[in-house]
Amino acid sequence: MARYRESVCRLCRREGLKLFLKGDRCYSEKCAFERREYAPGDHGQMRKKPSDYGVQLRAKQKLKRMYGLLEKQFHSYFEKADRQKGITGTNLLILLERRLDNMVFRMGFASSRTEARQLVRHYHFSVNGRKVNIPSYLVKVGDEIEVREGSRKVSTITEALESVARRGVPQWLALDKGNFKGAVRMYPTREELTMPVQEQLVVELYSK
Repeated sequence: MARYRESVCRLCRREGLKLFLKGDRCYSEKCAFERREYAPGDHGQMRKKPSDYGVQLRAKQKLKRMYGLLEKQFHSYFEKADRQKGITGTNLLILLERRLDNMVFRMGFASSRTEARQLVRHYHFSVNGRKVNIPSYLVKVGDEIEVREGSRKVSTITEALESVARRGVPQWLALDKGNFKGAVRMYPTREELTMPVQEQLVVELYSK
């Protein structure tokens, strides 16, 4: 599958906020966004008044890049959310949160979603005792995610667990750090998702 392979720090600068795409580096002084908060490129420091479409587009790009998705995959999540009962924007956020790579990141087994995606791809995790290497696998309430026995000494995982206290584990998840496992207690509510995103703008964009 195609992936964005350029500097991810440019994405944070383009969206005007930290997307925490590089894990621990984003918390350090080496973070490129801390040094240059303006958009990349020759005209990055020019102030322009965005149109309504521009505001909606930036909201969509921000959310899409935060979860590391390409346009086709992101749009498929929107269509699925739109078919579900309830508020489409909230449904979209919950679907994105249910991705296995996001759950691995949220539980603290990886320092970023990109890192979590790579770990999942390399069969380091099991869901309810079964090996899963699909980052987009949607977990359900009650599912148990566990680091496989042979992967518990992988430095990437152990180092991420050591720093999990700094990020914290969301209340809708349970982490058993000593046994390298976690569980999905419930789906998050919109109030518990504190990322600076305006999902209603994404709905407006796709509804045109």
